[in-house]
Amino acid sequence: MIRFAALFIGEEQPKNCFTEMQVLKGHFDIVRFLVQIDDLRFASAGDDGLVLIWNVETGDCLLELRCHTQQITAMTSYSFIRGRNAHAALITASSDRTLSLWDPDSGNRVQNISDLQSSVKCLLVLVRLDVWLSGGNELCVWNRDFELQSKTVHHSDAGISAMVELPKNFIAAAMDKEIVIFKLSLSGSDIVVMAMRHLADHQDTIHSLISINDGLFASGSHIGAGGRQPIRGQTETDREIHSTHELRRRGKKLTLRCK
Repeated sequence: MIRFAALFIGEEQPKNCFTEMQVLKGHFDIVRFLVQIDDLRFASAGDDGLVLIWNVETGDCLLELRCHTQQITAMTSYSFIRGRNAHAALITASSDRTLSLWDPDSGNRVQNISDLQSSVKCLLVLVRLDVWLSGGNELCVWNRDFELQSKTVHHSDAGISAMVELPKNFIAAAMDKEIVIFKLSLSGSDIVVMAMRHLADHQDTIHSLISINDGLFASGSHIGAGGRQPIRGQTETDREIHSTHELRRRGKKLTLRCK
């Protein structure tokens, strides 16, 4: 068991008004992903290619997962029932064009895929269908055993940067400045992915998609990224709130702009 010191905040941040309890140190570069495994553990990952599993209560680093040779670009947890017992797994993607499945109890890498055509930028687990999706230049559907079920190729330099689950086997995927709504259809043992509609409301690249409830999801983009700055140095963020009540027609939309 690897233990990393959990440092208590003192004079390092004298002007910090928040009630931070501990600083967890173990990474050597920017941390970009935090994923909850269960009530007692979470995982962190980032540009150093490491995945660290932490104890929530003590701040101890329980395991250090190494195999990726470049920065980690996506991470998610995957819970499933095998027999009568619940199991947890971690899925990671890296710029080295690999996908890995981890056992967070032992730290072992259970599965690995290294022949991807491009880097995976986002991951999404669909519990109802017992599959998970990877997004990049391709949208791929995988089963629990890391077997490819379906693949949709997109001719876009930006690729898919974010995904969110919607009701009735729909998903929303961000591709540059637009959102593509896909439907996953079951045909026997096969899964077919179909693009249903395109939403093009943002003025800049979409960075995030989140689910609000069964009828709404939100998308966020940063105007001024890539070296372009708004007038007077102000930063403007677009957040589009979309209705998913009926995906066949356009629902009501609320646009929030923060300056």
